[in-house]
Amino acid sequence: MGSVKDLEVIKKPTRDETGIGRFHFSDRYSVFDWGEMPDLIDGKGAALCMMGAYCFERLEERGIRTHYRGLVDKSGRVVRFDELTEPSNVMEINLVNVYRPRSYVLEGKLKYDYGVYTPSLRNFLIPLEIIYRNGLPEGSSVFKRIEQGLVTLGDLGLDHYPMAGERLEKPIFDVSTKLEEGDRYVTWREAQAIAGLTDGEVAEVKDLLLKVDGLISELAGRAGLVNEDGKIELAFDPQRRLMVVDVVGTLDECRFTYNRLHVSKEIARQYYRKTEWARDVEEAKKKAKEEGVEDWKKLAKTKPPKLNPKLKTTISQMYKATANELTKKKMFTVPKLAAHLKECKRLIKGCKYYA
Repeated sequence: MGSVKDLEVIKKPTRDETGIGRFHFSDRYSVFDWGEMPDLIDGKGAALCMMGAYCFERLEERGIRTHYRGLVDKSGRVVRFDELTEPSNVMEINLVNVYRPRSYVLEGKLKYDYGVYTPSLRNFLIPLEIIYRNGLPEGSSVFKRIEQGLVTLGDLGLDHYPMAGERLEKPIFDVSTKLEEGDRYVTWREAQAIAGLTDGEVAEVKDLLLKVDGLISELAGRAGLVNEDGKIELAFDPQRRLMVVDVVGTLDECRFTYNRLHVSKEIARQYYRKTEWARDVEEAKKKAKEEGVEDWKKLAKTKPPKLNPKLKTTISQMYKATANELTKKKMFTVPKLAAHLKECKRLIKGCKYYA
């Protein structure tokens, strides 16, 4: 399935019917689109599964369609969140079809053909990743994109240059490709053409995004967290009705803060940003784009180093504590979240990098 979770297919989808699958959330993690990193973070998979399931059930209570079917308990039964007596890392979902765009090289540049996506297509994953931004914390990719001229203030709906840590009056919805070798930001007009969406469906997508973002912010707020930004993925069901898919409201999909401290895998990103490997990754991506190379990782000269061992342990406890506090159910035996965040901050500032 991917770098952090695996997909078990129980029943394949057809053109007109959804299938059935199960996400197996692993303790793997990924940063900078690299894929599987050299460490495992204990309990991360179960913590993400708990958070995602809890958010899906709250969305459904508000009449928002999702592909969520339930959690698989230790006896193999599919149950609701409140029925669990111990953490699970397996979530059952409805499956839709995934149609990958055809890649080709034109004048030395890598291109993609999205001709399969039309307004009549049903029961499929929309090939877009939508990023909502309620604030612009330090480390947000928006700042780099503005500096590099890849996006304008007008594109973002801003009337001034934003400051790190600034909260936005209304959320920004960025959209990027989902099924290409590397995520590529596109305009909403380009996104509409890529996915074969009608004008009405684009408006419906944006309305749904507001509702999902609002619910995540509400749940995060109850845990003392601020929902800074995050990603949402959507699909059309067999009746071409929108539904929320993949997973939402977790520390891998969202960037939460607590008293301005990051509560997400941004902590791991901060650790890696100062490494030679991170600089190498950026150079490899740039070179691949210039040369029309699809697999940019082949151009990387180095491999990612391991996390500082103490930092890895603290990040593990952060995931578990956040799951407890977001869901209001103590599924993991760990201290409160605030203690882990202070330790993460201390370790990020003082740790040495391990090759």
